[in-house]
Amino acid sequence: MTVRWDVLVAILGMALATYACRAGGYALLRTFRPPPFVEAMLRHLPGALFAAYVAPPLVNGGLYAWAGAVAVVVVQILTRNMGLSIPAGVAVAWGVQALGAAW
Repeated sequence: MTVRWDVLVAILGMALATYACRAGGYALLRTFRPPPFVEAMLRHLPGALFAAYVAPPLVNGGLYAWAGAVAVVVVQILTRNMGLSIPAGVAVAWGVQALGAAW
């Protein structure tokens, strides 16, 4: 196996840029208190990112995608545990897809 130096430099550069973005954000937020609008935006950002990841496959998906989404919402409402609701949704989507293939 040979090492391509251009690829290695690109990977290390991306790692450095990612670290700089994260560390820079932490350093800025430790230095000054952001305005209330920014604090509210940061509180809602994970939900918005999750919706952005989920919406396109849900729109393009079939019955199994919607069944999985419903399972995620139901388990999340009942347990308030995201770590449990996502695997439940994946399991339901997989089960519906497997049953659909058997029909």
